[in-house]
Amino acid sequence: DISTRRCDRCDSRCVNGSCWAAGPDHCQKFTKLVCAEQCSARCHGPKPVDCCNQHCAAGCTGPSATQCLACRDFNDDGTCIDACPPPKIYDRLIQQEVMNPKVKYAYGATCVKACPYNYVVTEGSCVRSCSTGTKEVQENGVHICKPCEGPCPKACDGIGMGSLSNTMAVNSTNIDSFRNCTSINGNIILSQHSFTGDPHYNVPPMEPEKLENLRTVKEITGYLMITAWPEDSRSLSVFEDLEAIRGRAAYQNQYSLVVVNVNHLQWLGLRSLKEISASNVMVKKNCSLCFIQTVNWTRLFRSKAQTNTTSRSTCPQQNQACNQTCHHQCSEDGCWGPGPDMCVSCLHFNRRGRCVAQCNLLHGEPREVEVDSSCVECHSECLMMSESSTCRGPGPSNCSQCAHFKDGHQCVARCPHGVLGDGDTLIWKYADETGHCQLCHQNCTEGCSGPGLSGCRDTTTNSTLAVGVVGGLLVAVLVLLLIVVLLRRRRIKKKRTIRRLLQEKKLEPLIPSGQAPNQAHLRILKETELKKDRVLGSGAFGTVYKGLWFPEDENVRIPVAIKVLREATSPKANQEVLDEAYVMASVDHPHVCRLLGICLTSSVQLVTQLMPYGCLLDYVRHHQETICGQWLLNWCVQIAKGMSYLEERHLVHRDLAARNVLLKNPNHVKITDFGLAKLLTANETEYHADGGKVPIKWMALESILQFTFTHQSDVWSYGVTVWELMTFGSKPYDTIQARDVSLVLERGERLPQPPICTIDVYMIMVKCWMIDPSSRPRFRELVAEFSQMARDPSRYLVIQGDLPSPSDRRFYSRLLSSDDLDDVVDAEEYLQPYKGQSNHGNHSCNTMVGRPIRENSMTLRYNADPTRGALVAGGVTGHDYTNQSMSETRRSSSRLSEIFNPNYEDLNQSWATKSFSGPEYLNMTQSSLPPEDGDSLHSPDYKANFLSLTSSTSEALTGDGVFLPAAENLEYLGLGAALHVPLR
Repeated sequence: DISTRRCDRCDSRCVNGSCWAAGPDHCQKFTKLVCAEQCSARCHGPKPVDCCNQHCAAGCTGPSATQCLACRDFNDDGTCIDACPPPKIYDRLIQQEVMNPKVKYAYGATCVKACPYNYVVTEGSCVRSCSTGTKEVQENGVHICKPCEGPCPKACDGIGMGSLSNTMAVNSTNIDSFRNCTSINGNIILSQHSFTGDPHYNVPPMEPEKLENLRTVKEITGYLMITAWPEDSRSLSVFEDLEAIRGRAAYQNQYSLVVVNVNHLQWLGLRSLKEISASNVMVKKNCSLCFIQTVNWTRLFRSKAQTNTTSRSTCPQQNQACNQTCHHQCSEDGCWGPGPDMCVSCLHFNRRGRCVAQCNLLHGEPREVEVDSSCVECHSECLMMSESSTCRGPGPSNCSQCAHFKDGHQCVARCPHGVLGDGDTLIWKYADETGHCQLCHQNCTEGCSGPGLSGCRDTTTNSTLAVGVVGGLLVAVLVLLLIVVLLRRRRIKKKRTIRRLLQEKKLEPLIPSGQAPNQAHLRILKETELKKDRVLGSGAFGTVYKGLWFPEDENVRIPVAIKVLREATSPKANQEVLDEAYVMASVDHPHVCRLLGICLTSSVQLVTQLMPYGCLLDYVRHHQETICGQWLLNWCVQIAKGMSYLEERHLVHRDLAARNVLLKNPNHVKITDFGLAKLLTANETEYHADGGKVPIKWMALESILQFTFTHQSDVWSYGVTVWELMTFGSKPYDTIQARDVSLVLERGERLPQPPICTIDVYMIMVKCWMIDPSSRPRFRELVAEFSQMARDPSRYLVIQGDLPSPSDRRFYSRLLSSDDLDDVVDAEEYLQPYKGQSNHGNHSCNTMVGRPIRENSMTLRYNADPTRGALVAGGVTGHDYTNQSMSETRRSSSRLSEIFNPNYEDLNQSWATKSFSGPEYLNMTQSSLPPEDGDSLHSPDYKANFLSLTSSTSEALTGDGVFLPAAENLEYLGLGAALHVPLR
């Protein structure tokens, strides 16, 4: 009974009391034991002397390499070793590498004396096939892999053999199968169908360039037959490396080389052909073929029965005699063509296929030696001699003198360092004073620099180098950590400062409206502080002068623009001008034109900064050929920065356009013309207009239909402004009348993509013209977008001939013409000296482009004398503003659907009495400013009201019934007409 059986205990000497049966011979033996610290791997006992050999794996039964349970690397007849005996070892006596008689080959994890029959030997290993760049050869009954000389041999089927057994000739369908082939098992046939194709078998014509696939052929076992050849080729140059035609298969059972009816062939060019083993040669009916009669065919034949049939017929269209003279370096065996490289054999010497008179024995490079009528290059380790021969034969052992060192009989680049020799020992040598390699002392294990123990290389050098490298890495890591800590502390300090400032700002008491006080400073200037120089232009409100401001009790002069209102200006006009002054005085930004002061004389005078280059619209129109992409993107960035500032100040511009952007210099623009701008209170997000002049073609759709103006409607205008810049001043919607703009926008039409813009820039414009205002980008986002583009302008704008523009650094001083300009300073430098230089880097094509626009420009807002002449009837075209009537837009939707453009035309007027030529702006409310006799505006940007000629309005009309504008769009802020000032 199993339950009552008693099992014997394991022997007391068994480890952990484990055994297979009773007795000491049946103890369980463990291969993985707790070994002594001295053991690097496993052991067969706990003592230090029980460590396994270093070549063992999975334990052992003793300390020897023959007692391993398994080998770590290779098993050599029961002995574990790290590598099988190599094929070559270093012989100390002859000081050369010799074959190792005890060589063994690695076959898996076993060392064998010979590889299996289906394996080949390569570098001491048994492999299934040779690697790339080597070929299989048989030496002494052993199949080995050897490096190929040139392309490795590749045997391919020829015509009539294997895969091409049913093919008549080489054609476009099989020419690629001959690529890199060196031996053709079969024939090569090139006929007329090879190049013209065969429609019956749907074979397309073969391109002549495909014949290059045959250039590597060295042997043809069958025959070579050519009855057609490309017209532009004068020889069989693709077969210049062909060495042998075996003739095992013959054309018509008698010819192994056939070249017939190739009339444009001038020479054969078979310069490498050395043997035609069997069959005959037929070369005839080639009327242009030369040199064929010079060939000694018997030199190529291997049988006396072989014959050649060669003849040259005369071409009907060619009577020129054939040149049959071979090069003078060719022997009597003839030649395959002209030149010393086409000889069948050389008269004197052969240098790599070219016949020469002599070899470079004492002169010329490289130095050579004569071997069997051939010039063989000396080894690279041979020292070049001039008075005697450099070498006695090929190889490093035949040098007259060595270029570097001599190891035994061999010239070497360096003495042996750590070369494996007999008994798995490493050979170290040093060069003595004569350049001969000498053995190092037997105790030198890392090489030496001289004889004896004193010449042994100090191993501490490597240790010192290692310590230096490790120390350098540690220092680099410490420096990097220090930089990271400093940057982190700086960032933390910055965050704490920002947090403290925000907390302090939160503690500021707020007024009940929740809006901070406007602490802008308005300067009241005396008339004696101002000096007017000359007229820049005039408008409905008054005249603009270029002048100088002399601050009281200060010895400086500041160039300014002075706008003097007419004395007969209505109270409403005065109020509008003061409102504009209030807005201009409330802003302070590098890209927003500011008000310097106001002079409250009988005619109110506004003093603003002088902008020498005028408005941006005229500038891009007049300098289209010289403006580069860098400037255009910089202007877009600066305009967006200025509008972002106005948005932060709760100011809606309402009239952003290229004409309302001025240039301080080509690198610096400012936004101006605040005649329509409105300041919003803290709790306002939009402004509802009550009619008046509005720029229809620059307005957002909600502004046209609902009179709603927000910061997002300014974004729409910004997109149109960018479009103006990218089209170099083109008018938006030029072919569409202002009254039809809303219908166009509602249908989804937008301004087209400018030619110079990539889709990246145009997509930003399209985003600005979204119907939903909340879908349009904010100005701060536009600043970021265009700032990124300005860093790589050529990626986003494609301008032909985008080259640097000419500069005129003397322009500014000529514009401010005065007898003494030593104390003239810029307005911003005077008002805010702490800001120092402008923060605008010179990112332009050059310093500045062109000149400011001259005085009395035909496109300026102000004219030198607008009172001369009268408006020609129907001659007011190209206007930018339209007056809107609130009463009409508040009618029912059904009423709006009955008219073309309810929001831009005054429905109370009789439009049949007037015709317009594409006005961008139309007046819908009556002007409060009657014109003076003879007033005229040349190319105005605003168009006045067009009312019925009644008795109540006749006093306010000119002869043709057109009002003067009721308010100016001050695109230059007292500066616009400075453009095109004649230089004196």
